[in-house]
Amino acid sequence: MFPVSLIFTSGVASGVNSYAAVLVLGLLGRFGHIAAIPPVLERPSVLAAAAVLYIGQFVVGKIPMLDSVWDVVHTAVRPVVGGAIGVVIAQHAQVNSAAAIAAAVLGGGSALASHVVKTGMRVGVNTSPEPFSNIVASLLEDLGVAGLVSFAVFHPVAAATVAAVVLAVGIALFALLASRIRRGWHHRREARLRRRSSGGRMAGDGPSPQLQQVTLPTGPPPASRAATRGLGTLLKPAPPVAGETRRANGFANSRSRWPWRGMNRTAACSPGEQAWPTTMD
Repeated sequence: MFPVSLIFTSGVASGVNSYAAVLVLGLLGRFGHIAAIPPVLERPSVLAAAAVLYIGQFVVGKIPMLDSVWDVVHTAVRPVVGGAIGVVIAQHAQVNSAAAIAAAVLGGGSALASHVVKTGMRVGVNTSPEPFSNIVASLLEDLGVAGLVSFAVFHPVAAATVAAVVLAVGIALFALLASRIRRGWHHRREARLRRRSSGGRMAGDGPSPQLQQVTLPTGPPPASRAATRGLGTLLKPAPPVAGETRRANGFANSRSRWPWRGMNRTAACSPGEQAWPTTMD
């Protein structure tokens, strides 16, 4: 019997995470002894290679932008892995060569379709500036692949129905959100350009000019200070002549010692003033 349901579901899972699909199928066949799984997937070398590559997928899928690069590189890998899984499952079911080719087309085509949807969705998730959405999306993909493959091994028809519905919904969402994804990337690019322009000069433009501190004078301007000094010189009283100072001091001392002396004499006066006689009554 041609296992169409298992091939289709394995192809859809391979388009999302091909290494996880191979690893889950191999572990279920080796430890679960599932007859529908080919023995080639149970080999230790295949399991080890799938485990190492899945670890790389698990780490890279949590890093924004790098996961999209990983998806672009695996555009040629995931459809091939999905087609290879379909071929080995068909050969294990002992079908003819035409059926094996049909299994390769079915597995590879379903893997390519789910890969396109997954890559477009992750590009839309990368428009978000925070990294938590990438981590959540990657974890959901890993859990979805493991659950879908495990469900397909035990219930192939039901799992194929679920895979077809999920794939159709993903294609519809991708078609509806394509314009929003483009606008999100456009806004993100504009925001990055605004940050660069507001950040000042670029690294190769040389050092940015430094602001110089200028101390303003707190006193009057020099011309006003000079005028103030000149005015103070003009208002300063002239020193008295030496002879007049001694005569005035002697007259004051004589009056203080002998008040009656000099009352009938002419009082000392400064030059230019008229002398006035003083007499006792």
